[in-house]
Amino acid sequence: MALDAETFDALIDTVRRFVTERLRPMEARVEAEDSIPSELIEEMRQLGLFGLSIGEDYGGLGLAMGEEVRVAMELGRTTPAFRSAFGTNVGIGSQGLVIAGSDEQKREWLPKIATGEIITSFALTEPDVGSDSGNVKTRAVRDGDTYKLSGTKRYITNADKADLFTVMARTGDEPGGRGVSAFLVPRDLPGVSIGEPEKKMGQKGAKVADLNLDEVPVPVANRLGEEGQGFKIAMQVLDRGRLHIAAVCVGLAERLIADSVAYAQERQQFGKPIAEHQLIQAMIADSKTEALAARALVLETAAKKDAGENVVLESAAAKYYASEMVGRVADRAVQIYGGAGYIADYGIERLYRDVRLFRIYEGTSQIQQLIIARETLKRGE
Repeated sequence: MALDAETFDALIDTVRRFVTERLRPMEARVEAEDSIPSELIEEMRQLGLFGLSIGEDYGGLGLAMGEEVRVAMELGRTTPAFRSAFGTNVGIGSQGLVIAGSDEQKREWLPKIATGEIITSFALTEPDVGSDSGNVKTRAVRDGDTYKLSGTKRYITNADKADLFTVMARTGDEPGGRGVSAFLVPRDLPGVSIGEPEKKMGQKGAKVADLNLDEVPVPVANRLGEEGQGFKIAMQVLDRGRLHIAAVCVGLAERLIADSVAYAQERQQFGKPIAEHQLIQAMIADSKTEALAARALVLETAAKKDAGENVVLESAAAKYYASEMVGRVADRAVQIYGGAGYIADYGIERLYRDVRLFRIYEGTSQIQQLIIARETLKRGE
């Protein structure tokens, strides 16, 4: 359910000021320490950012998709690691529960997820299963009222601090996604262990690590939906997540453009600001045009989703276009800054590294292409 216009405008204004006054000044510190200060996490909790997509009945803000993407665009104007701190609670870590959870499961978990008391993670990827997500090898063997889960999940966002994992595991012998089920796995169950956080190219402060499951006893009551519905749930979760990520890419592109314009107006070469040179203007024009196109696609797709339409194709297209777009915008920003763009002090090289991940997670660009083509052909039939 959408908020009334005045309340939502106040929320956007609050988030914008939080990004400008609290988060952006901390970017260099987060990069250097590879950690987000605890006081900022607490401020995020107080602002309700952990519960953006969770219904008001469970203590969240219950934003419609059109509202969520506009908030995500504001959050995109700073280091992506900040959004990642609560991003799994808003998206992939909670939405399986929102979509397919029983009333009892929702009552037990969602209020604490909405406040950030519980951090969530989504565990699908494995050492040799990524884009081929229907072929997960983690097993869930039923024994009475319990399943025993065994396997390894890789590159799990927020695994280092997550209290609850949505785990995809194979419960049947059927090939592909039909044999996959979804489970809510608390971190404190015996047999759960977390690997050391990986060293990454960018997005310092946002941790990914392995989730290891060794005969973990998970109650049948913790299964999401019926057996064999896990892959379907995962795809529904990713549809929303892709649209959210696309919105973040738009916000980050707008940040990069604003920074590039400000620098180009100050930096002088050949006796005048480089903003007056046409080839610099061409790069700014290309970036602005692509960012506007991505923004329009995201907002239109969000409106369709709120209207109850099938947006599998459009969500994939938005994520594909926006993530590739922000990569091009970041590359042009480095070029406009010239040598300064390659130096850490200006922050442009950091954002250049940060945006590279958007073309990989929530489904690579190549997976988005396959989805777009498949859905287009299907609709053509």
